[in-house]
Amino acid sequence: MNRLKILKKYGLLILIIAAGLALLFAVFKKDQLNELISRQIKNQATATEKFNAANYVQEHFNYAENKIDYDFSALEFKSGGCTICKQMEPELEVIKNWDQKKVNVVVIQIMNPDSQEMMKYFGISAVPTHILLDKSGKEIFRKYGFISASELQRQLLSSN
Repeated sequence: MNRLKILKKYGLLILIIAAGLALLFAVFKKDQLNELISRQIKNQATATEKFNAANYVQEHFNYAENKIDYDFSALEFKSGGCTICKQMEPELEVIKNWDQKKVNVVVIQIMNPDSQEMMKYFGISAVPTHILLDKSGKEIFRKYGFISASELQRQLLSSN
């Protein structure tokens, strides 16, 4: 009976503390959680989806093979109602107009049904997710959330 009184008296407090600890865990481990979910999404893609997306990447982003004059690709997976995605627009414009490296900036709407294979191929679990591909179409960098143009430029310059 004594335990029941304590639970009634402090139950809500215990629940709030547990929720706060869970939130803190999620904040500090968000990158690891995102990577885990991303791997699971990639593993759930069918062989056909993987094949189609890999062919698309090779056809459109392998500049070494298709002789298109870009050094890198910057892919942004976004959604229409995403505030951070809106904040990224001027940052991506800086990258698009950067004169040090030629970067093909591609924005992929996740709500578009045609984007689903690419989302599974790259394991997109949160928006915005930014992926940098080298000249041969290989992933060299990934980050979700806001990333400044200067940070993207540093990543591109360090990827030579």
